[in-house]
Parts: sequence; C-alpha cells; structure tokens
Amino acid sequence: MKSETKAVIEIKGMSCASCVLKVEKGLKELGGVKEASVNISTEKAIVEYDPSKLTEKDITGKIDELGYQAVPGKDLHDSASRKTTFSVGGMTCAACVRRVENALKELEGVTEVSVNLASGKATVTHASELVEITAIENALKEAGYDFLGLVDSRREDAAGEARELELRNLKRKVAVGLGLSIFVFMGSMQSWFPFLDSVPRRVVLYIVFALTTPVVFWVGSHFIRGALNAVSHHTSDMNTLVSVGALSAYLYSSVATFFPHFFAPRGTFPHVYFDGAAMIITLVLLGKYLEAKARGKTSEAIKRLVNMQPRMARVIRNGQEIDIPADEVKEGDLIRVRPGEKIPTDGVVVSGKSSVDESMLTGESMPVGKGEGDEIFGATINGSGTFVFRATRVGSETALAQIIRLVEEAQGSKAPIQRVADRVASVFVPVVLSVAVITFVVWNFLVPNPLFSRALLNFVSVLVIACPCAMGLATPTAIMVGTGLGAESGILIKSGESLEKACRITTVVFDKTGTLTMGKPQVTDILPAADKNPDEILRFAASLESVSEHPLAEAIVKEARGKNLELSEVKHFESTPGIGVAGVIGSRKVFLGSTRLLESKDIDPGNMLQKIEKLTGQGKTCVVLVEDSRLSGVIALQDKPRESARDAISALEKMRLKVVLLTGDNKHTGDAIGRALGIKHVFAELMPEDKLVKIDMLRGNGETVAMVGDGINDAPALTKADIGMAIGAGTDVAIEASDITLIQDDLRLVPRAIRLSSETMKTIKQNLFWAFFYNSLGIPIAAGVLYPLWGILLNPVFAAAAMAMSSVSVVSNSLRLRRKWSRRAEKLS
Repeated sequence: MKSETKAVIEIKGMSCASCVLKVEKGLKELGGVKEASVNISTEKAIVEYDPSKLTEKDITGKIDELGYQAVPGKDLHDSASRKTTFSVGGMTCAACVRRVENALKELEGVTEVSVNLASGKATVTHASELVEITAIENALKEAGYDFLGLVDSRREDAAGEARELELRNLKRKVAVGLGLSIFVFMGSMQSWFPFLDSVPRRVVLYIVFALTTPVVFWVGSHFIRGALNAVSHHTSDMNTLVSVGALSAYLYSSVATFFPHFFAPRGTFPHVYFDGAAMIITLVLLGKYLEAKARGKTSEAIKRLVNMQPRMARVIRNGQEIDIPADEVKEGDLIRVRPGEKIPTDGVVVSGKSSVDESMLTGESMPVGKGEGDEIFGATINGSGTFVFRATRVGSETALAQIIRLVEEAQGSKAPIQRVADRVASVFVPVVLSVAVITFVVWNFLVPNPLFSRALLNFVSVLVIACPCAMGLATPTAIMVGTGLGAESGILIKSGESLEKACRITTVVFDKTGTLTMGKPQVTDILPAADKNPDEILRFAASLESVSEHPLAEAIVKEARGKNLELSEVKHFESTPGIGVAGVIGSRKVFLGSTRLLESKDIDPGNMLQKIEKLTGQGKTCVVLVEDSRLSGVIALQDKPRESARDAISALEKMRLKVVLLTGDNKHTGDAIGRALGIKHVFAELMPEDKLVKIDMLRGNGETVAMVGDGINDAPALTKADIGMAIGAGTDVAIEASDITLIQDDLRLVPRAIRLSSETMKTIKQNLFWAFFYNSLGIPIAAGVLYPLWGILLNPVFAAAAMAMSSVSVVSNSLRLRRKWSRRAEKLS
C-alpha cells in the first residue's frame, strides 16, 4: 500500500527559474523525498515524501538551508484534501484522455487526476484551498473540452441529459450520412448503374460533390473541430486521423471534378473518391454511435443504485407530519415510515417496531427486525409495521450515497495496466501520421508504375484504420463493468488498482474474532479458585469490562446482567493492548486479561493450568482474573464460526490460495478454530503489531497478501497488506483502511471478489490484445504489404468500417463480462 505523504509548503525569497531548480534539486537530494514540484508564481512547493524517513520539519529545514524561507502548509491528505468528480465532453480516444489529464495536472494543488474515457468522467484529487471548480472548468475549456457538470451521488449524473442529446445528434447525423452516402456511392460508381448512363459525367460529379460536402463538413464536423483543436494545442488524436483521411479524399476528388485536366487527358474525367470521404465519416460516426450506446450499459450499476434512492420523506415538524423531498431532510429530523415505504435516509428508531428488507444493502433476503434504538439505512424497504426514526446521516453522508461515491470513484480510476495503453496512445498518432506519409511516398514515387490515386487511397486507409479508439476503451469499459458487478454483488472495490491487484493474490490472511467468527462470544464456563464464588468472579470481571469495547467484554457484562449481578465502581482503569485491563475495585487491585497476563505478572496458575488447556483445546477463549497478584478464577468464552467461513475457505483452497489465520488467542484456541474450519496455517498469541510482522514476513517470501478483517485493531494490517478486505459489519476505520469492502457479512464474497478481479483482468487483457493486434495487423495491410504477393489493397471504406467495429467489439467484450458473471451468480444461487 502507499505510504507517501504530500505536503504544500509556501516558500519566500524565490526570484527566478534558477531558484526553482535550486529548491527542487535540494529537496530531491533529501533521502525519502519521492517528488518535489516548485511553482514560482504561487510561491509553493508540493513535496511527496516518505514519513517514515523524514518529517515536514526536515523539509522546511532544507529549504531554509538553501537560503529561502519555508512556511509549512497543510498535508494534502488532511481534511482539506478532497476528490471532485465531473463529466467531460468532447473526448474521443486515449489521446484525449492524456490531454485532459495533463491539462488538469498543471493546476496548482492538484495531486492526482484520473480520466475515464468510457464514462466520460474525471476525478481530481486536490487541496480545496488551492483549487476552485472554476479553475478546473477553465483548464478543460483551454484544452478544448467541455465541462458538463459535477457528479452528485444523490442524483443521476448531471451530464446524463448531455449524453442523451449527444446520442440523438449522433443518430440524426448517422441517418443523414448514410442516406447521402448511398447516392454519393451511386454517382461515384456511375458505370455500375445503367440508369445513370444518360446523365453527363460532369453533371453527376457536380451533384456528387454537392452531396458529399454536407457529409464531410456537417456530419463530420465533430472530427474536424477536434482535429483543429488538437492542432491549436500542437498535438494530434483520433480526430486528426479521421479528418486528414476524409479531407484528403474529398479535396483530391473536388480538384479532379473542377479541374480534371490536372489528373487525366482533356475530355476525360479521373476516378473520384467522394464515396470514400463520405463513407469514412459516416461509418466512423456509426461506430461512435454504437459505442456510445454500448458504453451507456457499462454504467448501469450506478444508475440502479441512484434509482434506489427515495424521493420523498414524511417529516414530523411542529407536531405535524409533512411530505418533503428527501434531499431536504436535515440531520435530527423525526421521520415517520409507513408500511411498504422506502426509508428516506439513515437514522435510529425512536418509537415503533417493524421489519426492514435490507437486501439492497446487505444482500440478506430475510427482513431484519427493528425497534427502538436500532439503526436503519436509507433506501431499504419497510415491512408491515410503522415507526418513527431520527435522521443521523443525510444527503451524501448516507450509507447508499457513500457506496455510490465509492463505485463512481472506482469506475473513474485507472488500473496500472491502463498506463501501458496510455503511453502507447501518447505517441501512436504521430507515428501513424508518419507511416501514412511514408506509405504515400513509397506508392507515389518508389513502386513500378506509380499512381497518385493508388498512393492517396493507401495513405487514407492507413490513417483511418489506425484510430486508437479501441485502445482507449479497452481498460475503462471493463473496469466500469467489473466494479459495477462488484457493487451489485455486495463487493465494493475502491479503485482499478485494487481490482488489478486482487487477481494476483496468493495468500489470504484472516483475523479471527468478528471475521471468521460471529464476533459475539458467549460465556460458557466460570472456574473460580478454591476459596472464590463464581458470581463474585463474574461480577469483578464485568465491572472491569463495563468500560471496554472488546467483544469479550460485552459478553461478560451481558452474562453478569443476565444474572442480575450489581457491578462495582472501577477506579484508575487502564488497558494494555494484547494483555488485558486493570483497575481498583474497593481496596483491591484487579487485573483481567488473557493467559499472557499470568506470564507478565509471574503468577503460577497451579492446578488451573490443566483446566485452562482443556478449555482452549475445545476452541474456547479463556480470560483470567487476578486480585492482588493472585489468580482468582478463569472465565471461558466461545465465539461461533460464521456459517459462511468453511465454504469460503474451501473455495479459496480450490483456487490454490494459501489461507492463514492470525489471532490474539492462545495457540490451543487458534489451532482448534483452524481445525474446525480447515485452516492449516495458524499464528496465535499475536499482538496487533505482530500481525504486521507476519504480513511483512509473508510478503517478504514473495506472497501477494490479502488481509480480511473488521475491527479497529485490524486497520494497520489491512493497510499493510497488498489488498485489505473489510467486512461490512466492521468499523468505519477498518472500511476506510481497506481496498475492498464486503457489504454483507458473508465470507464467500472473499473468493468471489478474487474471481471477479480475475475475470475483469482477463477481459481487459483480451481487449488490449485485440486493440493492439488489430492496429498491428491493420496498418501494414492498409499500407499495402500484401500487394506484391496477392495484389490486395485495403479500400478506405472497409478500413473505416473495420476501425469503427473494433471499438464496438471492445465495448461488447466488456459487456460480455456482465452476462458471464450473471450466469455464474445464477449457478451459485
């Protein structure tokens, strides 16, 4: 996982570019600084560094040492750092993605940019005090693209209407283009149609010219505008290739129509390629239309999640119940929910009882009973009862809104494998233009019996067939489908990088309490010392544990209250992680903790040792009570394994993955749980920091490690592992630290998440292979390498059709993942 920190530091005293270079060079010489970027106009430096090797004070000290004055700023990952997601219009290929990213990265305060061609969205991580939305909007416009509005997780994409309008415009232009192209083709190939023999060739050419002109300049206006925009920014993209190809055919044909003697003997007319120009534009646009329609299906998961959100809420204000839009609900509002209604927001029940269908959130089909004090979630469906609840989280803070946000960020992120395609795309178009020019030169000057028309056709074919649309769509479409399928299956994948890493996992590490087990242990045995009473042992233990949040503490307190035992006041309470708790009850110093407590206090358990070993051999956890350095008794507790645990571990082993159990329990208990679940590798008696050591050890042995946990003490291990998986019932801290969140308390989602990653990566590799293979094969054929052997040349019209269908095939292959996964889900159910 990433360990670097980014900080903004204001620098006084810089006067020129050499000062910038001096500061940047000096900072990069510091051990632990990964990157340093200094901007003289804002007088700020953004420094990315490893906090384990140096501090911000070291950085400011170095700046002072260089002769400038450093003013420490805020960590870019503190509360001021945020992510903004918005829709971008006008992108057509991977080169556009690169240009948008570069434009946004130039903004001061922007630390990370991820642009997704498939969804048309960009996600910018920035320091809010340094970057305004207007600055982002202006940067986009200067780069030649459109800012289509922010994406709001509480409603449908703000750019949805713009995309629908784009589809309608594309459909209209494709229809006009196809209609006119048919007549253009007939006129260009006049000799093929006997009923045109009576019309003079000159008249036919003028008519064909008139019909082709609107196809090129109106139907193809999108490509021409894009090409001009690229030229103005000294770059090139897919629009450049299509425009140059179509305009070359159009301009040559126009000159041949009005000045035929330039290319043929007087009184004759050379062959024209108006049909090629018209069909190139129309077929490429048809491909864009089909691709846009298919791309819309890749984001269906987000649409379904957004549509789950209720529109209205019945709020109790001033003693009256009124219906208001759900967006207007405020934290603390009292809301009544009637039978069969959707719950409008997250909250806590204050009166009434009912059962709630939470399947949309947890996947659990059985309704969950709700009463006073129980937590409820927005968009879940009330049963036959009615209740009043107090809103605790509203708008973008609700569980569903956060899920939507996570999915949107994941769909907008990039997998590392996509960087390969991006790097290729950045140099691809200039290379293709060069290849096309070389092709023209060879066919017009260097081959026997050269023909200008043949050279022109090959030049156009190379340009058209090489458009890198498929390369730009190969990865993002698959990631959108994969992360969307994950969300629908109860698997929240935070980024494309997490999705890619998950398929490389070789070892899955499980925490025990609350992960493999239910996390709700029960007291099974109380063993007092010879002169002690069992209820007295339980009362003292419950008194100490009443201020603890550990699952074992809750079980002990619950048992004591069930027996109506009166708890005592605890003074000077203290907790030692991995050991236990201590405090003063009455006049006695009392300790409660694991058997490790006896070792730390050098207390001999005597004949209790055998009893402890017998209980731990049964998979029970033993806690010991010590009063004034003397063992008073032992309490045994047992936590049942989750029903899904055995199936999950069996599935992982079938996938040939190593399964490891880490637990703070003693070895006997850990081994007993391991045997019950079929886990061969068990590490017991671990402190929280020991878990980090074990994960480091596994990674050091070449394993790619996934850590599955739920508690606060699991968060460091979740972060340390290559992939952290938090189960949904866990704490917010664990979920925040994880790469993948399992919404349901079903461990079978662990192997399912790994399978989903594998299937998605397989689809991405297929897409990239066909995109690269298509261009690698298509460009030489278009250039005419097969002509010397078999006399084969590629007509530009067929090149345009092949290019258009390559993009559609990539998107369709990504959508095939949805069908394949759905069939697998049906089998599992």
